[in-house]
Amino acid sequence: MSDGGAQQHKRILLKLSGEALCGSIGGFGIDPATLRNICAEIAEVHALGVELGLVIGGGNIFRGLKGNAQGMDRTAADHIGMLATVMNGLAVQDALEKQGVPTRVMTALQINQVAEPYIRRRAIRHLEKGRVTMFVAGTGNPYFTTDTAAALRAVEINAEVLLKATKVDGVYDKDPVTNPDAQRYAALGYADLLRDQLKVLDATAVSLCMENDLPIVVFDLNQPDNITRVAAGEPVGTLISGANGAHGPAGGASA
Repeated sequence: MSDGGAQQHKRILLKLSGEALCGSIGGFGIDPATLRNICAEIAEVHALGVELGLVIGGGNIFRGLKGNAQGMDRTAADHIGMLATVMNGLAVQDALEKQGVPTRVMTALQINQVAEPYIRRRAIRHLEKGRVTMFVAGTGNPYFTTDTAAALRAVEINAEVLLKATKVDGVYDKDPVTNPDAQRYAALGYADLLRDQLKVLDATAVSLCMENDLPIVVFDLNQPDNITRVAAGEPVGTLISGANGAHGPAGGASA
């Protein structure tokens, strides 16, 4: 929980990868236990009174870039990937509502039978009413990642921060999985991230955040209570903003 000096965020956009829902079952599908655990933590954040939007990837079901690499038309592959994010959004909605959290799913593609269309003013109203709101189907356009969709929706709903949940505890100067001597940054500027081509978010998403002065926090989803701690304003992971140059190292390689 908060250390007393931290300032709790009022409205956040949380970006989850599709792979985060896989848990111990590997790189495909949804692990029910993992889904419950993630949603239990989201429910804790909701209980704090934080207004919470979610963007969830679809890589646990289908990756547009992988389909394209295997010979599929890129536009068709990206549309399939968008539909995968809808499936994940509906799964998260079901798990959250089982924990008593009110939700809405808003889609950039028209699928009126399962989700309402994304309308910015309506989305903000859902958040104001305390509904965890999932933004699915990316931006509705091919050639854009769910990172970019998360940045776009965060800016549109006037979120205070974009939270990027990953498998490691922040941004490193090199891949901590293959480089034991990798050093983690406590803070980075947007320009540092783009200049050094650190692959934690795609360049379009970073540029959009930079243009709108939207801070990004990259943190480890696998550490218990990290979503709650970041939402409470605690210094978890790596902060990316316009106020910082590269600050680091902040620690060794990820365990």
